[in-house]
Amino acid sequence: QVQLVESGGGLVQAGGSLRLSCAASGSIFSISAMGWYRQAPGKQRELVAGITPGGSTNYADSVKGRFTISRDNAKNTGYLQMNSLKPEDTAVYYCAADLYRLTRIPNYWGQGTQVTVSS
Repeated sequence: QVQLVESGGGLVQAGGSLRLSCAASGSIFSISAMGWYRQAPGKQRELVAGITPGGSTNYADSVKGRFTISRDNAKNTGYLQMNSLKPEDTAVYYCAADLYRLTRIPNYWGQGTQVTVSS
């Protein structure tokens, strides 16, 4: 079992930066794939970035070059560094995890953290 708690959201001006954290409980974090998802009002939830247990990463085209996903297995924590933020990045951001690889709908989810980017 994995419990996830996000932090680091907030209000930022366009062009600014935020770093989201996802603290995981449980002993299987190091063998779990992790992803950051977001959901804007009236839109479907989308995968923003993912990272495998070994550290391979993938990104949505809309955030490539601006967002960086990382993990610290010793701290059982994942991160999403968001730079050059745009108003269209405004959404609730969720971290999610699955054993070994992310499935289409991951088994474990955090409660979400709001990110608001003002123009």
